[in-house]
Amino acid sequence: MLAFLLLSTFVIWGMFAATGLWWWVCFPLLGRFSPAGWIPVLGTALILAGITLTRTHYNVFTTVLYYVAYLLFGFVFIAFCITALSAGLFFLLKLLGITARVYLGSLSVGISLVLFACGVWGGFKTPPIKHVVVNSSALPALKIALISDTHLGMGVSYARWHKALSRLEKEKPDILLVLGDIFEYGPHADQYAARLAAFQTPLGTYGVLGNHEYYNDFQKSLDFYKKAHITLLQNEAVSLPNGLQIAGLKDIKTVGLNAKDITDFLTRLDNNKPLILLSHTPLYAEEAAAYGTDLMLSGHTHNGQIWPFGYLVKGQFPRVYGLFKVAEMSFYITSGMFYWGIPLRLFSPAELPILEVRP
Repeated sequence: MLAFLLLSTFVIWGMFAATGLWWWVCFPLLGRFSPAGWIPVLGTALILAGITLTRTHYNVFTTVLYYVAYLLFGFVFIAFCITALSAGLFFLLKLLGITARVYLGSLSVGISLVLFACGVWGGFKTPPIKHVVVNSSALPALKIALISDTHLGMGVSYARWHKALSRLEKEKPDILLVLGDIFEYGPHADQYAARLAAFQTPLGTYGVLGNHEYYNDFQKSLDFYKKAHITLLQNEAVSLPNGLQIAGLKDIKTVGLNAKDITDFLTRLDNNKPLILLSHTPLYAEEAAAYGTDLMLSGHTHNGQIWPFGYLVKGQFPRVYGLFKVAEMSFYITSGMFYWGIPLRLFSPAELPILEVRP
């Protein structure tokens, strides 16, 4: 934990300092924004307080602190990215003998503010329903509602959770599938779980754990799934009355599953029955397809959540978002329902997926 805090301090202060230095170069009168000024130090301290205190103290003050700290975090991240692009353009123009310091400074501040406003709008609006058609001759006709990466608790109010679930319920799905990272931390966990338990479908609710279920008190995560009436699948499978198999993996990254673990698990299933595989982390799709999976569903990536972070995510996973065909298997990766930490979505909107399987 100490190493994490030290690294976070360095990264956050570095973003403040780099942005402050650029603004100071463009507008010398703003000396207080320099790397040695008090604003980078104060901003870093505020964000760190929001990250730490709000994990253990739940009241009106810490709720406000959460949003102030994480919104500031989001702004400085966006401003730092725009600063890097602006500074690079500044030096390129300087090599060409063109001086555009003040213009680039004003432009970078303006773009940062506009992008931040767009990110806030994207983060706080209720996600739209996204209809996805999956053509598969092996699967029965089915309407699937997906829930993934909600990160409920301190950062997502119960009212927003209720509104999103109400939108999904109006679609009248046949089954509800949960892909992990559901409850983060904060008060009223039982209330959030009870609302999900009230979401009734003809075939029931099945789900897997995400990496955050392991990070944030594993036993409490298991209790949440139980209270939410989610049939939890941990390297397990169930057969539905219509003959469909629903299989679920433990989180691949957190528990260290490898390709052999995946194939060994899949070979134990009935290859004569259609199979939907749930995996929070979108890896080993080729192995899943080779061993009889008809539809694989994943989350985890948030599709980057905040531009340009998505480029780093694409460096970690061969597939990040959307519907893919892997051999004969369909593979859908959702961008998630809300957000993690920073309450922004920039150029990677959240969604409420409804998958319509058509034989």
